[in-house]
Amino acid sequence: MYIEYYVPVEKVPNQGIFRWGKAPPWPNDNILSIKHPDTPETMIEVDPKILLKPENEDYDSTGYDTSTASLASSIQEYIFENGRRYHAYYGTDKYLQPTDETEQDRLDLHHEMQRLVWEDKLHQSPLSEPHRILDIGTGTGIWAIDMADTYPMAEVIGTDLSPIQPTWVPANCRFEVDDAMADWTYKSDFFDFIHSRNISSGVSNWEHLVSEMFRCTIPGGYVELCEADMSMHCDDGTMKADNPLKVCADNVRASLVKMERICPDLEMLENLLKKAGFEDIKTTTAKEPFGPWAKDHRMKKIGAMQLLHCESVFESYGMAAFTRVLGMDFAEAKAICDAAKLAAKNKNYHIYGLYFRVYGRKPKA
Repeated sequence: MYIEYYVPVEKVPNQGIFRWGKAPPWPNDNILSIKHPDTPETMIEVDPKILLKPENEDYDSTGYDTSTASLASSIQEYIFENGRRYHAYYGTDKYLQPTDETEQDRLDLHHEMQRLVWEDKLHQSPLSEPHRILDIGTGTGIWAIDMADTYPMAEVIGTDLSPIQPTWVPANCRFEVDDAMADWTYKSDFFDFIHSRNISSGVSNWEHLVSEMFRCTIPGGYVELCEADMSMHCDDGTMKADNPLKVCADNVRASLVKMERICPDLEMLENLLKKAGFEDIKTTTAKEPFGPWAKDHRMKKIGAMQLLHCESVFESYGMAAFTRVLGMDFAEAKAICDAAKLAAKNKNYHIYGLYFRVYGRKPKA
């Protein structure tokens, strides 16, 4: 089939963004589905096998294989710190996660984990044949690509600070390099659906961002915000105050506070939409176990995917934040990340994170 790919062709004067133009075409397990928890208070039951032999910390003692292959770092461009590649064009403080191939693999893995967490729903908003969809902070573009396949009648645009999206994309999907914190150049009342996911660490002004979302959404259209709360939770007392997973998460939150960036929670996201003028706001919370310690088959699979995700997520969120913002040296920052990764493999720690989806509808004219 004919594939259209968009590449940066010109910089828009005084706008700080690139406009992209068309380039020539470039040459299982069975998941047991259950309804996810309706509220964060729903407890995840621990698999009895996990509770056996508490003197053993690793999952191998339960017959569960947790070995993972290491992911190679990409050596290309931008700036390099701690062996990783980071965004620089809009400023090194814009976004503290890497942009290299290791990070791109992590983002794609997290997308697949999110599909399992949300029972294969790409969104919660009740869409019906949308014509224009915008994905803010699209990353590798995998969500935008899946949406383009799901809604072939729609034009799907993904924006990001860095052009790390793939070459092969559906004909109705394109990408733009843009800074969502700047004033948007899109027309008012333009998109049927605007989506953002995992962008909180790069958001310096949520009110401005959501107001631009509101302006550019058509009357009757939807905006959906999807974020993790960046905290660790436990229902059975197996997480102490000095647990390495908690220590790492607490330091990430401390770095965001120091940068005057808000750590999201359900109430904060809901209030943002209310203040901007959205109505019919709905909220949903899901749990993501760290490790396959849950008894439920679906939760166990999510935990296994999370364990693989832990091979790189702590360094992704921690290294630049700890060294640039909190002033740690490389060794101290690396030790915190490594300890968290090791703790995630400890079957005696029954820890999980919370993930939020909040959406609202722009009032009809």
